Amino acid sequence: MRWWRSRWVIVPGLLLLTVAGWNLHVAANATGEVRGRVVDGAGQPIPGATVRIFERAFVVNTETARTTTGADGAFRFSGNGSHAVQLQAEEGGARSDRVTLRLLFRAQDAELGRPLVVPR
Repeated sequence: MRWWRSRWVIVPGLLLLTVAGWNLHVAANATGEVRGRVVDGAGQPIPGATVRIFERAFVVNTETARTTTGADGAFRFSGNGSHAVQLQAEEGGARSDRVTLRLLFRAQDAELGRPLVVPR
């Protein structure tokens, strides 16, 4: 009865549990939602700013969607199917730097850690 405590059972069992846990995590967090905020240089939210999302390819970055920020400067994209995107905000002719967001898996839900800053 000691066979179930051998490394030939324990190691594959741990690998199986790890893979199953990862797949459950991916399934629960793969709707493709990307969220963030847009602020000015003083940290105040910018309502009505345009935010663009670019899908990173091997050579080029292709714009895949645009959205407008709400009154609190927040934006949300849904349906992102890429694992690496860039985000850029624009308001009144001024633009933020492009921010690269690398994801662990395709369509991972993500929130920007820092807001996009549009200088005024």
